[in-house]
Amino acid sequence: MKLRGPVLFSVVALTFLFAAFYPKAVNPEQKESMIVRTLLTFVKQLHYNPKDVNDEFSTTLYDYYLDRVDGARRFLTQEQIDQLISYRTQLDDEAKQGTFAFFNESLSLLDAGIDKAEIYYQEILAEPFDFTTEEYFELDSEKRPYAKNDAELKDYWRKSLKYDVLTRVTRRLEDEKSKGEEEEPKPVELLEEEARAEVKENYDKYFKRLEKLKRSDRLSGYLNAMTQIFDPHSGYYEPIDKENFDIRMSGEYEGIGARLMLDGDYTKVSEVMAGGPAWRSKEIQNNDVFLKIAQGDDGEWQDIVGWVLDDVVQLIRGEKGTKVRLMIRTSEGSTKEVILERDKIKTEETFAKSLILDGPEEGERMGYIYLPSFYANFQDRNGRSCAKDVAKEIEKLKAEKVDGIVLDLRNNGGGSLSDVIRMTGFFIEKGPIVQIKSRTRAAEVYRDVDSSVQYDGPLAVMTNGFSASASEILAAALQDYDRAIVVGSKSTFGKGTVQRFYDMDQVVRDDNVKPLGNIKLTTQKFYRVNGGTTQLRGVVPDIILPDSYQGIETGEAEEDFPLSWTEIDSVDYSQSTYVIEDQHISKLQKASAKRVKENKAFELINENAARIANNREETRFPLQLEAFQALTAKREAEAKKFEDLNADEAMIAASNLKADYAYVNQNEKTKALNEDFVKNVSRDHYIEETLHILHDLIGVKQN
Repeated sequence: MKLRGPVLFSVVALTFLFAAFYPKAVNPEQKESMIVRTLLTFVKQLHYNPKDVNDEFSTTLYDYYLDRVDGARRFLTQEQIDQLISYRTQLDDEAKQGTFAFFNESLSLLDAGIDKAEIYYQEILAEPFDFTTEEYFELDSEKRPYAKNDAELKDYWRKSLKYDVLTRVTRRLEDEKSKGEEEEPKPVELLEEEARAEVKENYDKYFKRLEKLKRSDRLSGYLNAMTQIFDPHSGYYEPIDKENFDIRMSGEYEGIGARLMLDGDYTKVSEVMAGGPAWRSKEIQNNDVFLKIAQGDDGEWQDIVGWVLDDVVQLIRGEKGTKVRLMIRTSEGSTKEVILERDKIKTEETFAKSLILDGPEEGERMGYIYLPSFYANFQDRNGRSCAKDVAKEIEKLKAEKVDGIVLDLRNNGGGSLSDVIRMTGFFIEKGPIVQIKSRTRAAEVYRDVDSSVQYDGPLAVMTNGFSASASEILAAALQDYDRAIVVGSKSTFGKGTVQRFYDMDQVVRDDNVKPLGNIKLTTQKFYRVNGGTTQLRGVVPDIILPDSYQGIETGEAEEDFPLSWTEIDSVDYSQSTYVIEDQHISKLQKASAKRVKENKAFELINENAARIANNREETRFPLQLEAFQALTAKREAEAKKFEDLNADEAMIAASNLKADYAYVNQNEKTKALNEDFVKNVSRDHYIEETLHILHDLIGVKQN
């Protein structure tokens, strides 16, 4: 993970060479030129598997960018695409020179397409639709080529809008059936008019959002198409994007503690976060609208009506202890000024938490730890981290004298490498956890060097197809060590690569072009201690449970341009804390398979998986009312069968730890969040089966 001196020097030297030719006054074009050339330099020097930036690269970028910039095929025609064909093998040369002729022309064509589409939808929605004509609309854009010309594009918009209106009319007709006899049902013509007005309102807002897109937003899209040709996890981040990433990773930021959303031209409060400055002031409520923002005691007011949300957020966030003034229109319609002092905000739903669950046997108590991500505060070593938090949860569960622990990593997309190494070490004496290999060096072995074991009892790790990266490192290591039983869907995500952020400003002398942003690059691959990588293949659980998405392909293998699966030498590893032998796993598999076969919920999950796979392929919809109603009714009837998957009745007795009583009951928000958490866990069929597996593990080990 360390950046080697000679490599960094070569990046710095090349970038300084760029900077030496710039005058002090830098225009936007020069800044963009600096960004793309610095980006390519970083990729060439540091990416795990850099590609030659040549005509083949240009052709790939050309196709990939155009597919991304208008993936729904709603703005560009084939005639317009053909106007760009001369650039097909020129994009490598442009990137090296720091020019953007292709991007600029594509932007002009896209803007022209957006202008046309804005006229199309207004004209089309001005007239009623005829739902008696037999015609069809293909929802899957990958099955639908670009419109040949403007006439064909307008017809696409007609069918798309007709589908939107028809969907709403069908729903309204169902609502009319539920009305009592004393209320006269509305005619279809009136329902169609109402639905058209609703669709028009939605598209009015959509096109307003498109108007607010800045050139930098679109340039980010082009640069990300360029970086993701190397692999799907490399990317360019504008400064605000990197800031948002850090917040997701750390669960902390400095601001006022209010979640915001755009409502037309206005920035509205969607949630006041308990404990934050906005909440403590009691001056800000949900649905209040921010009109103006000023900094400090005497900063100038800035009218933010019509601003994009990211720009508003940048004005509101700031260092702890600084002041921000807000001009607010309340939900009652009055206007007032509110002065807040920024503070550190913690997004509690990001963090690890635990419960006590009753096991299958009377008196059996299992600990349950939910870990949504491998979070860490990279800016503050003393900040909150998932390893510290999980360590605390384990201690609390041990104090409750649990018989076993379930660690839930489902939907956990990964995060901090150092934390996953430390966390894996909680369950073994010491030893290698993961091997990390860069493109030019031998693999480095990352070890747990602490011989202490925090938890030495029965352990089950839950995964699914969205458990990725650090989740896969932990699951793979505990599986290879025979330390835990891994339970989940057919495989984890399959992301076996390591990324690192690089601040592009650090290697550029000219302050006039800053800020340039950050680049996230895949610099290494990680390998299991047994020598295999989780890249593409993921971690296959010891016990595989039915999954609603088992009938469709998901994961890294479905991403564009993933790195390949490879293998290196294994390393010596062993542990004697708690060993689950093959004969134990075999018994657990047989017992689980028998329960799953007899479990009505899992039978429905298997049927639902087949339904989802079939519906994913059937993407052509009729635009005739009766045919559409029949298809919708058929699908709704099929879906209704699977409503029992979310049973109203709890299957698991779940309760809070004594150590958590004070926290979860401190205010209405924490109470509500806790109630939802306990409720969802108590109704989870996967957790229920995992408890049975853990119970069986305790039994076979004792025998």
